[in-house]
Amino acid sequence: MEITRIASQPSSKGPADWFTGAVRIDSPFQANAPARVGGATVTFEPGARTAWHTHPLGQTLLVTAGAGRVQREGGPIEEIRPGDIVWFEPGEKHWHGASPTTAMTHIAIAETLDGKVVEWMEQVSDEQYGN
Repeated sequence: MEITRIASQPSSKGPADWFTGAVRIDSPFQANAPARVGGATVTFEPGARTAWHTHPLGQTLLVTAGAGRVQREGGPIEEIRPGDIVWFEPGEKHWHGASPTTAMTHIAIAETLDGKVVEWMEQVSDEQYGN
């Protein structure tokens, strides 16, 4: 058995190519092959969000704090709160982030397929975000 303590893992800033606004990422678990599941705790400051993206095997979000938004391509913006569990289908284009006025934290869980866990796309515009 291996125990990892989050405090022993350095936090990182969400890269500007993948995020708009202030985002902190803590990656407490990443699988070593042949396992393929990994996860991160992601904290979005108010107004911060991901770029549009997909996951080859889907993604689960467990909302732990604050208030946020998610949107699937072609769908409405949905509000998310602590206790919500959000599932994105494999290959489903989507984004997620904080509300305009409240920070949001979620645990993001996804699996790797052929060495890839995410495909990043264009940024979410302020109009798309609903400012």
